[in-house]
Amino acid sequence: MLGVIDVGGGLRGIYGGAIFDYCLENDIQFDYSIGVSAGSANIATFLARQHGRTYTFYKTYSQRKAYMSLYNWIFKKNYVDLDYIYSTLSNQDGENPLDYETLIANPTRFDIVTTDAITGEPHYFDKSSLRLNKYDVIKASCAIPIVCQPYYINGHPYYDGGLADPIPLKRAFESGCKKVVVILTRPQNYYRKKSKKKIFLSKLSRKYAGGMKAWAERSVVYNKQLNFAKEMERQGSVLIIAPDSIGELKTLTKDDGMLDKLYEFGRQDAKALHDFI
Repeated sequence: MLGVIDVGGGLRGIYGGAIFDYCLENDIQFDYSIGVSAGSANIATFLARQHGRTYTFYKTYSQRKAYMSLYNWIFKKNYVDLDYIYSTLSNQDGENPLDYETLIANPTRFDIVTTDAITGEPHYFDKSSLRLNKYDVIKASCAIPIVCQPYYINGHPYYDGGLADPIPLKRAFESGCKKVVVILTRPQNYYRKKSKKKIFLSKLSRKYAGGMKAWAERSVVYNKQLNFAKEMERQGSVLIIAPDSIGELKTLTKDDGMLDKLYEFGRQDAKALHDFI
């Protein structure tokens, strides 16, 4: 059973989008998939078999004020407007609708990672949680603290899945995978440093204690999971695909040239899939 993990990373997710475009071009498929943050949106589009769709979101739509802006932060309390991205643009009557029917019909299993904002524990939703014109679990998986308010599903708040389970490799193995492709959007030698956003965290922690604890400790979790992925790669059960360099590209950097370069890196690096699968 072959699995794939996309860890997301804001606009750096264009790298994973490129890898999935390459997979569509070369008829590379997976039995199991699990997405974190923007990685969940990448996988949804891949399973819907919509080549080039994520590129348009990262490269074109991200430049719009409605997508992310100080205006959104002031008037909507969210710098990144997840409703605009995954409803206004992605619904059936939107500018670039997700092919929901094809996504649901795709036999590949699909899990989406979120972080419970109250407990701080990972919470996994599967493909059956998605409904036509209702992609709330993807929004929840992308709700980065400070940048976004937690996203509520059935009255319960969730944050970005990358807080609690940033590289969900154990989840993939527990789901039956024997071999797993892990898509990172930072170089393999990158290890997270402890967050310095203590002032913001202290204010938010009053209401979302578990989520903020997960945010504060995510560097430890990420680094531990990265080391586990590297060990599994040495044993031959994992292929890590990661860019050699991302330059100055950060999570919300909208630089056209850097985004295009990272997309091309993804297409080139995806060639490693052939020898692994």
